[in-house]
Amino acid sequence: MEEEDIFHSPQTVLEERDEKADDDEKRKLRLMRATVDTKDPSCKEIDELTLRRFLRARDLDVEKASAMFLKYLAWRRTFVPKGYISESEIRDEIEQKKMFMQGRDKQGRPIAVVFASRHFAAKGGVDEFRRFLVFALDRLCSRIPDGQEKFTIIGDIEGFGYCNSDVRGTIAAINILQEYYPERLGKLYVIHVPYIFMTLWKIVAPFIDKNTRKKIVFVENKRLHATLLEDIDESQLPEVYGGKLELIPIQNG
Repeated sequence: MEEEDIFHSPQTVLEERDEKADDDEKRKLRLMRATVDTKDPSCKEIDELTLRRFLRARDLDVEKASAMFLKYLAWRRTFVPKGYISESEIRDEIEQKKMFMQGRDKQGRPIAVVFASRHFAAKGGVDEFRRFLVFALDRLCSRIPDGQEKFTIIGDIEGFGYCNSDVRGTIAAINILQEYYPERLGKLYVIHVPYIFMTLWKIVAPFIDKNTRKKIVFVENKRLHATLLEDIDESQLPEVYGGKLELIPIQNG
């Protein structure tokens, strides 16, 4: 065996593996494109980045990814027939003032802040809550810069009580994020977690898939500022967490 076959650079091997993985993904993306275009000609207008997110969400399984994407298209046409959710459709949700946008993390991902103690299930019902989620997620996605595909969320659970516990709403949020906005969540920081919240968490956790679960970080109160600063510059943090930016209501972002 030649010397160059024995003594090789680990970095070179790593790069070769990355290239093979990239080639495999490109090949499967072409297969997915052919599959969805055949079943729904309107898919030809969909960009490859979108298809790739669905493919990655199904661990490069072309059949599952194609089915997931076609389901998404059917849902979007039914649930968002105008192509957007208007504020008039979610007035009760907006009045709760529970979701804000401001700043970007160190990777350029837009940041949203959600205050769980301001959510009340009785207001508007689960259907309006679903519409609000789509409205908010579309707003977040519209702020994602070129070269980036994800967003970051800070979920503040301070003050959370039984009146805020909404199993149906939480499961609806998980399903919408996972099924219709795959590979959009970069990281979810769960902060100021009271003991009472863990009861709800135990109920909804089984509905969270492994890819999403890896992106959820429960932050200790004593490590809050330091943990957020690992991914978010102080100039991009909300003032309420020791940063310098004001919170902007999601509908104004």
